[in-house]
Order: sequence, then structure tokens, then C-alpha cells
Amino acid sequence: MKHILEALEERRAAARLGGGEKRIEAQHGRGKLTARERIELLLDKGSFEEFDMFVQHRCVDFGMASQPKTPGDGVVVGWGTVNGRTVFVFAKDFTVFGGSLSETHALKMIKIQDMALKMRAPIIGLFDAGGARIQEGVAALGGYGEVFKRNVISSGVIPQISVIMGPCAGGDVYSPAMTDFIFMVRDTSYMFVTGPDVVKTVTNETVTAEDLGGAKVHTSKSSIADGAWDNDVEALLQVRRLLDFLPANNTEGVPRWPSFDDPDRIDKSLDTLIPDSPNKPYDMKELIGKVVDEGDFFELQEAYGRNIITGFGRIDGATVGIVANQPMVLAGVLDSDASRKASRFVRFCDSFEIPIVTFVDVPGFLPGTAQEYGGLIKHGAKLLFAYSQATVPLVTIITRKAFGGAYDVMASKHIGGDVNYAWPTAQIAVMGAKGAVEIIFRSDIGDPEKINARTKEYEERFLSPFVAAERGYIDEVIMPHSTRRRVARALAMLKAKKAEQPWKKHDNIPL
Repeated sequence: MKHILEALEERRAAARLGGGEKRIEAQHGRGKLTARERIELLLDKGSFEEFDMFVQHRCVDFGMASQPKTPGDGVVVGWGTVNGRTVFVFAKDFTVFGGSLSETHALKMIKIQDMALKMRAPIIGLFDAGGARIQEGVAALGGYGEVFKRNVISSGVIPQISVIMGPCAGGDVYSPAMTDFIFMVRDTSYMFVTGPDVVKTVTNETVTAEDLGGAKVHTSKSSIADGAWDNDVEALLQVRRLLDFLPANNTEGVPRWPSFDDPDRIDKSLDTLIPDSPNKPYDMKELIGKVVDEGDFFELQEAYGRNIITGFGRIDGATVGIVANQPMVLAGVLDSDASRKASRFVRFCDSFEIPIVTFVDVPGFLPGTAQEYGGLIKHGAKLLFAYSQATVPLVTIITRKAFGGAYDVMASKHIGGDVNYAWPTAQIAVMGAKGAVEIIFRSDIGDPEKINARTKEYEERFLSPFVAAERGYIDEVIMPHSTRRRVARALAMLKAKKAEQPWKKHDNIPL
């Protein structure tokens, strides 16, 4: 019996080495961890249970029959826990055939995807691979298709997180693209459908991998990635932090963690947050930090569409999604980028029963030919659609400007807001006073005194929260210092909310 057990340990040790010591050293030389090292960092210590450690490829074409077979075939799969909560994971092993996907490699991924869906637990993919294994041809492509199909089936049922920790090219990019969140590692990871060599051949453009699909590109320009960090260790620790905010599935409800922050806490500094000048900016992140538990806010897509803020916080220990206009960037105006960013976030929150708190300071939609030619109408409609469709608790606070159609779009009472508050500094109108007066009283433009008087009249009549409050569009005008307390109480009251939509196969959101 002893020799059998020793043989098993030897096989396990060989499998854990992946492509061997030299390739592990090369991986470390690039500033990257191995697949198993990454899993150990991501999961609670000693919790990882690996499946299919001894699976090998079956390819015999193009010299593959004569090459030694490596157990595991380029991907490590299994399950474990993060702060005691079950998660499933697969990690591409770049030391084995560059992490390329074969038929059996895909079968391992499919198995873990199916298990995650059955167990209704999150799944995390750690990507570091060069695409399909060319020697396997259509068998590899078929494997990709099976993986993609499961991404779609799981969407909105369990959280799916992708972490790009090395190359991610060709077919490998589409699976992350269909997951809920994508994170990258600066300088060592990149994503693109076709690499620099193909780009050079087809379009005659000369571009580096970093400039074509690096973390900076995808976090600030393409919006593909939700965030990026400096190294593998930081990225994995931040993914652990994100998981603490997320429900296990779409029926379990948001997680609750012990909090030492009193939900009734007031913050007098908020009474002076809004500047005296309506054109002077302030940092909306300061308000968010003072409302959520212990100032803990996990921001998503921080470098993209910076005129709107999205992310997760907690109030009274329970997760909430935060959407907020940012007056520090473009005065908080809504444009195509901000609308797309926020609408996807709202839809994620609604899929997983995460209440949404919206902070509003929006002067309208961004004008100009670039926006109109770029489809601002449809992109703005995405955010309108997402909020209108949401059945989770919606709490909205208007801090200052809420002008034009952007007022309606930002979780107003009219499209489904459950509890809508305004600060005394709120201004709710079709547009700013000066612009409105110059349209209404066009004939008086040459008389500054008349225009000033009309502007003051318009401000007194419309640029206050009380006109909206008189009509019930605002439930209460609240003191800024009591914002956390009022939001916490509103969310507690809305916990039992039950909203039903008419049956449909699915909606037709303006994609």
C-alpha cells in the first residue's frame, strides 16, 4: 500500500510543477505568479480543492504525439472559499503550452462552470494564455464555444469575474467579455482579438501589445476593464475585497458584514459641501465616503467616464450599489461614456438584488456633434432603460443640479425611484436660469436689468427643491448632515419591496 501512496504523491508533485522548474522561473522573471500561486493567494488558506489534476490532451497531429504530455493540460480548476464563502475558480497555466486552450483544457473549464452554476456560487477566471491551441484546430474552437455558451447561461444567475494576468488574445477574450467584471494587471497583461503582428500585416499599423490592449487602454479608453492594479498580489487581494460585496447568486440577497459604523450617524461637514457658487465643483466621492459604512467604497471603472461614479459600499452592514454624478469632471454632465458605464452597473445590481443609491448633480446631457454622431440618444436611453426596468430598492438624493432629461434619467420618481430626497441646495428645472430666461424672454436680451430680474424670478420659482416637493416628485427635503441616517432608514423600509414586471421572453434594450 505504501508504494501506491508514494506513487500518488509523486504524480501530484509532477502535476503541481506544470511546465517544469525552468518555465516557472521564466514566469517569475516576467513579474508574474504561477496559476497555483495565484489560486493560493485568492482563496482562504488551505481551502482549495483541485479537480482534474491529471487530465491530459489527446492531440496527435503536428508532432504533438511525440511531445511529453503534461498533467493538467494548461489550466488549474477547482473550488475553495473566500472569507468562508464558496467560490469556483479556474486559472490558466502559462507554463504549459502557453496556457493555450485544447479540447480537454476546455472540458475542465466547462466542468467547473457547470458546477458553479449548480451550486449557485461565483466563478473567477484567472487568464494568462495565448488563445486556442493551433494544433487542435476545430476541436479547440468547439471548446471555446462551449465555454461561451455557459458564460451566457450563467449571466445574471451567479457573479462571473475575470482577472487578466498575462496575455489574453483571440478566442480567450470573448469569455471575459461576457462576464460581469474584468480586471487587469498593469504592464504584464493585455487583451486583444488580433495581436500587433496581425495588425501590422492587415492594416500596416505598427503598435505595441501595451498600446493595443494594455491595462491603460482598457481601463481608460475602451471601457473593457473595470480596474487595474500594479501586480498579481494586489489584483488578487482586491478581487477578494470585491467578493465580500457580492451576493453568491441572484436569489440569496446581499451579504451582511459586522459594522461598527452607526447607521444613524450624522456628519455636519456635509452641510457645507455644496459651494456657494452653482458653477463651482466639489468632489462627490467625499459625500459617498461619508455616507457608506466606515468610508469603504469599491469603485469600478474609475478611469473611464469619470463624470459618473459607480461602485459598491455598505450601509448598516449590507451591500449597496452607488451611482453618482461627479461635478469635478465635465460638471457631472451625462455623455455617452457615462451613460453606458452607469447603465451596465445598474443592470448588474438589479440582476443580483443589490439596492441602488443614486446621488444626483447633473446639468444635463453633453451637447455637440461628437456626442450626437456617437449615438448619445441611444446611450442615454440605455441608462433610462436600466433604471426604469430595475425592481430593486432605489433611493435617490439630489444634492444640487437636476436639469432637463438628465433629471428624469437619474432614478427620478417618474421612472421608478422608491424614495427620492433632495438637499435644500437642489435645483430641479428644465435648464439653468440664465439659459431659460434667454429663451423665454428673448426680446429682453438687450436689457441687462430686465434679464437679471427675470433670472432672479426664475431661480426663485424653479431652482429649488420645493416645486418638485409640492408635486410629490421629491418625498422630502432633508438636511445634508442627516443623509446617511435617511438613506439607511429608507433601505431598511424597502427591504421587503416586491415589484413585478409583465411577462416577456426578454426586453429589447437599446444596445
